[in-house]
Amino acid sequence: MTHPLPLARPAGLVDQFGRVARDLRVSVTDRCNLRCTYCMPAEGLPWLPKAEMLTDDELLRVIGVFVRDGVTQVRLTGGEPLLRRSIVELVAGIAALTPRPRIAMTTNGVGLARVAQGLADAGLDRVNVSLDTIDAETFTRLTRRDRIDDVEAGLKAAADAGLTPVKVNAVAMRGVNDEAVADLLGWCLDRGYELRFIEQMPLDAQHAWDRRDMVTAEEIQARLSERYTLTPLPAADRGSAPAERFLVDDGPGTVGIIASVTAPFCAACDRTRLTADGQVRNCLFSRTETDLRTPLRAGASDEQLRDLVRGEMWRKRRGHGIGDPDFVQPDRPMSAIGG
Repeated sequence: MTHPLPLARPAGLVDQFGRVARDLRVSVTDRCNLRCTYCMPAEGLPWLPKAEMLTDDELLRVIGVFVRDGVTQVRLTGGEPLLRRSIVELVAGIAALTPRPRIAMTTNGVGLARVAQGLADAGLDRVNVSLDTIDAETFTRLTRRDRIDDVEAGLKAAADAGLTPVKVNAVAMRGVNDEAVADLLGWCLDRGYELRFIEQMPLDAQHAWDRRDMVTAEEIQARLSERYTLTPLPAADRGSAPAERFLVDDGPGTVGIIASVTAPFCAACDRTRLTADGQVRNCLFSRTETDLRTPLRAGASDEQLRDLVRGEMWRKRRGHGIGDPDFVQPDRPMSAIGG
């Protein structure tokens, strides 16, 4: 059933399907210190010139526009956000905004031990760490870097600093780590981390993603169920969260599975994105974006920036369309968009 469009666009970060953006993903850099095989080539990618990236003051001004228009959570991403030298000061600036949003971060954890307490003191509320395997050899082969000890230290430092719940994001890949998903869950349960498995999405720089090779949410659940009893938590508790959550062996530990491809949560999506070079994207898989950097540097007012953001959100499609015959992968890879 189609719904008639309203005569006038409502205020706030709304789209034509009644969704309201409350969650802003901010990429603070496109650079990364790992070279994960499913994300980028071994030699890396052409990084954004510094002059094209938003400064801290510009980022804080734009984030403030979003917050005053209804955003209640800001998640800092990359690339690898800890590579931005001013990351602690940036977190403090976001925490000083009115109204104060919740502040989260997604990181690979390599440099987290060094700054976890500083981030917590600055106002970071919690952290997600990407970790696909606990096997050192597999980690090195997958990331092309021997840094698993640093990631483990970062996770512990985050927990010690109170950046809880500490969540671990993992992608299961066929023939790489799919047979060890239960081992990763056990490792996280033993340490009090909340594990989230995410279906691999078509966001690699090489454009080599093939749905036939993807490990589905159903397969992940089946693998975990060989060792653990998984009890689904009530769907009503999920809200706009992407993960279907399960109690593990009657709790208290849980595991989440995010079926981004096979069971997308687009109808409840409350996210929008800001890239490190000042582009607004209404969807991770959008083929278009709205430039804020140029008008910002040309003297645009906050109200003018707000109207540009609202216009971008109004154009948001009903869904990402990965399963559609005419789906085309975005030109930008995940490292340039932000997770």
